[in-house]
Amino acid sequence: MQKQTTTINEPFTPSFPIKCLADIEQLEQTPLEQALPVRSTYEIMRNSAHAFGERNALTFLRTTNLSEEPIRWTYNELLAGINQTANLLHELGVKPDDAVAVMLPGCLEYHLALWGGEAAGIVQPLNPLLNDEKLISLMNAGRAKVLIAYGNDDDSGIWSKAMRICNQVPTLTHVLRVAPHDEAALPSDLPNNVIDFSTARAGQPTDHLVSGRLIEADDIAAYFHTGGTTGAPKLARHSHGAQVFTAWASVKFQGSTSQDIVINGFPLFHVAGVLPGALTALACGMETIIPTTALYRNRDVITDFWRLVEAHRVTVLSAVPTVLAALANVPLDGADISSLKYCRTGAAPLSPELTERFERLFGLHAHESLGMTEMAGISAITPPGVVAPTGCVGFRLPYAQLRIVALDSEGGASDNDMPLGEQGMVLFKSPNLFSGFLDTQSTSHAFTDDGWLATGDLGWLDDQGRLHLSGRSKDLIIRSGHNIDPKEIEDAVSAHPAVQFAAAVGAPDAYAGELPVVFVTLIDGASATEEELLAFTAAGVDEPPARPKKLLVIDAMPMTNVGKIYKPRLRALAAEAVVRDMVEVMCLEHGLTMRPKIEIEQDQRVLVLLHHVDLEGIRQRLQEVLAPLPFITQLVSH
Repeated sequence: MQKQTTTINEPFTPSFPIKCLADIEQLEQTPLEQALPVRSTYEIMRNSAHAFGERNALTFLRTTNLSEEPIRWTYNELLAGINQTANLLHELGVKPDDAVAVMLPGCLEYHLALWGGEAAGIVQPLNPLLNDEKLISLMNAGRAKVLIAYGNDDDSGIWSKAMRICNQVPTLTHVLRVAPHDEAALPSDLPNNVIDFSTARAGQPTDHLVSGRLIEADDIAAYFHTGGTTGAPKLARHSHGAQVFTAWASVKFQGSTSQDIVINGFPLFHVAGVLPGALTALACGMETIIPTTALYRNRDVITDFWRLVEAHRVTVLSAVPTVLAALANVPLDGADISSLKYCRTGAAPLSPELTERFERLFGLHAHESLGMTEMAGISAITPPGVVAPTGCVGFRLPYAQLRIVALDSEGGASDNDMPLGEQGMVLFKSPNLFSGFLDTQSTSHAFTDDGWLATGDLGWLDDQGRLHLSGRSKDLIIRSGHNIDPKEIEDAVSAHPAVQFAAAVGAPDAYAGELPVVFVTLIDGASATEEELLAFTAAGVDEPPARPKKLLVIDAMPMTNVGKIYKPRLRALAAEAVVRDMVEVMCLEHGLTMRPKIEIEQDQRVLVLLHHVDLEGIRQRLQEVLAPLPFITQLVSH
């Protein structure tokens, strides 16, 4: 094995503000090998420790109580812990091609597992909300050798789940138990194959990798699973070079510096929290606030968010649209948030109303981005100072290529490029492209014959080179950033003897983005109530997030000319039902008993028609009720 190098490079810094495509092309005048000499995430950690030493790298909030002292790690302490973790894993037999599975909530130790795991082998972050069967399948697919798991069940039942599944992964040799930060004493009855993480790493060297490993840019750093909480998750392989490029490009685009402070409330089993989130911050010397173990799922974090911004002088707000929608309902109450200079969002569509409301309430423009697991978490970014319309996710990354092509007869990518302003499928080639899935067949489906990543997203380019998203060719339902495969829902309800056809789609929701709704038609002569079918479906769907919130029996399923179920119409019907329910509840609050008529236009404009109603008295309340939904709403009295 090659020995590690002692070369120290400078941390990542912005070159100049990115405002247009010409600025990106200016960056590209320098060859990438010269612009980015860093090869691994471990080098990023060494470079930052050398540059920022005793400055705060990570700050963990035990609670949102401002009087309670956080737990802080400096960059030196972080690197020491990474070295210890990598050395412990090496001692346990982990080699560069071995996987280290991780099931942790938001905590400082997650960063040791991530970056120490990548320095020793291949880290495999796992969503603890997945059921046992899927976790076992993922760990077996990755041939995980070590599992790092949280030592209690306070968050997602992690420890019990870890103990249930560890004996069902033949390649697993050890479980490292991460003690909760408030644990008074180490349990005395740990199973034989379980090691206390803190105690075991304490005896390891802090200043170097015992393995002497020299990590190359094309070495695999991580396996990230796609497919969300349901469906059949696939393991995407990330190289060190891809992850490093994501951090470098994010710093360049966002103007991130060591003076910045960010609250990272994303789960670290997801690329958004790990790469454009955590790694980017650590690569340029930022301080990252970890807002309790439950992160943004902690209601107190949302309720107290603006006070946290003021207390920690946070400069960057990064959150999915559902979190922004929740924050829009939290008043400032005098909190000074003037330190915030950049707000970035992604993972789901942003509604024009929410964009306008957020800017009006807080003076913050939500800059949209596009990220995906197959591109190490980031594909396009709207930089600070670039105010773009809703749906615009910004510019391609430096050294990346972007195409918009027409769809073929099967809804896939053709070879025909679309002119500016016209919609097609978005294709990418980029230095941060993933190294394919572990399953070679899945890899072949992800790329075109000539090597372009076929994203499945629909969009168009404007004359400034900015990418606008207009939909997705995939039918996945995205609930709070998690992808739900509709087939699992459809299969469950189709097992009922009265059901002829079933189709699941996402209905808009103010907080989750989308919630699963299923439409069914019944066999001639059969009968079943919607309540009966909904309960039957829920019993057949493993994951709670995928269980539909509503089931609607309809007379006939909308079909295309070739006999396929036409889901855009079903999505419109689901949206109509959501809007109607919301408007009816509001009307009842005002003593109005009419049934509103809802129409969804092709441009996603929603018409709410109310018979003989003076809208002026209720217009503002109606607009507030409907504002979080991803529509342009027009109220009409007729």
